[in-house]
Amino acid sequence: MAKKVLVVDDSQSVRQQVGLALEQAGYDVVEAVDGEDGASKIMSLPDLSMVISDVNMPRLNGLEMLEKVSAKLKEGLPVVMLTTEGQPALIKRAKEAGAKGWVVKPFKAAQLVATVDKLAR
Repeated sequence: MAKKVLVVDDSQSVRQQVGLALEQAGYDVVEAVDGEDGASKIMSLPDLSMVISDVNMPRLNGLEMLEKVSAKLKEGLPVVMLTTEGQPALIKRAKEAGAKGWVVKPFKAAQLVATVDKLAR
């Protein structure tokens, strides 16, 4: 059975790019359109292997989403932030909220898949 990865990004094109790369690598992909949708899916999908999330999104940003679902992250659900942001303070906040990695856009599909291969539970 393929591992299920949740991709949380308000950009449909980014969700498509990430989804295509992961599906070609054998993963099942579930999409969420913002942090609110992402938090809801994290809490309702018990079989998630990993989450990939943008930082800057409407309604609930990626960091706020992590903070909202922190109990789930403490159970070992790995999260990688995929964002245009590279500010050390944001990276520190994401790690404190439970993120295991930080990938800056534009990303290389092979690099992202390698990260998922390493972290997906």
